[in-house]
Amino acid sequence: MRSLITRIALLLALVSGFALAQSAKDAKSPSKGPPILPVKAVAAKVAPAVDEASAVGTLRADESVVIRPEIAGRIAEIRFEEGQRIARGALLATLDAGEAKAQLASAAAQAKLDAQRLERAEDLHKKNFISPQGLDEARSNAARSGAAVREIEARLAKFELRAPFAGVIGLRSLSVGAFVAAGTDIARLEKMDQLKMDFRVPESFISRVRLGQRVKAAVDAYSNQDFTGAIYAIEPGIDEGTRTILLRARVANPNLKLRPGMFARVNLQLGKRDKAVWIPEQAIVPKGRDSFVFRVANGRADMVRVQVGIRKAGEVEVTSGIAGGELVVTDGTLRLFPGAAVMLMQDKPAASAPAKKG
Repeated sequence: MRSLITRIALLLALVSGFALAQSAKDAKSPSKGPPILPVKAVAAKVAPAVDEASAVGTLRADESVVIRPEIAGRIAEIRFEEGQRIARGALLATLDAGEAKAQLASAAAQAKLDAQRLERAEDLHKKNFISPQGLDEARSNAARSGAAVREIEARLAKFELRAPFAGVIGLRSLSVGAFVAAGTDIARLEKMDQLKMDFRVPESFISRVRLGQRVKAAVDAYSNQDFTGAIYAIEPGIDEGTRTILLRARVANPNLKLRPGMFARVNLQLGKRDKAVWIPEQAIVPKGRDSFVFRVANGRADMVRVQVGIRKAGEVEVTSGIAGGELVVTDGTLRLFPGAAVMLMQDKPAASAPAKKG
């Protein structure tokens, strides 16, 4: 019994001694703090930001009309070449007006005779050789014959088809000698030195769209060139089916590269901020519906909530939370926590090729 008690006392002494020795060792060794995490960071830059909207549009002639005769007749002459540029008022075609010209000559002769009779009637009336009724009749005849001349002259003008505006004339569908009814298509004339461009944007943009707003258009035929224009008309109502608003812009087309009917990809500038803050897209840490970044200052990374704006080519605009020049973590965010100690790592320079021995 005494031997068992002795063994137990010895075991307790050994355990106590080991515990005291370990405590002394721990007291002598320095305490370890939280680890320092290596990260890469960049400074937020300040640069302009442009709000843009994309749409699809259709190009239309600035003015377009189908040349048609107002009266029936036989085509006597065609004065244009297909595809030719036409000046305003240029004579395009004429109808055979032989009969109408003969009628005009007859009416003009009658008008001249009635004018002479009126002149004699006025002289006779002054001498009281004719009654007032006779003078009135002479005046009526002169007026009637004069009106007949003007009527035939107006009809003769319709035998000539002229360009109502400057433009490019299209392909004709009739030849000289063809008999045409009133309203028959001869050719289409289109004004193309500038074109209209119709496109639609969502109704949510209506407060940001205004007259004079600049637009850019791109077409497949000239993929390396942008065409510029400006909005000049806005449809008053919203399309109930698509909930979009129709906009119309004018696009300069001095070299006639663009053609009516072309499909265009439209870029509309909605707004511009000259001093926007930009950070790399990989710096954003999404949490639910919110966005955060780790901002580095004094060797520590603080988690900051930010509001993001537009995005472009791997960059994000930050509208609040970060100022220009502040450092944000771009690599290593998965290991970070608020207040973490960090060490900035630099990208290793690319190894240079060994020099060749000559």
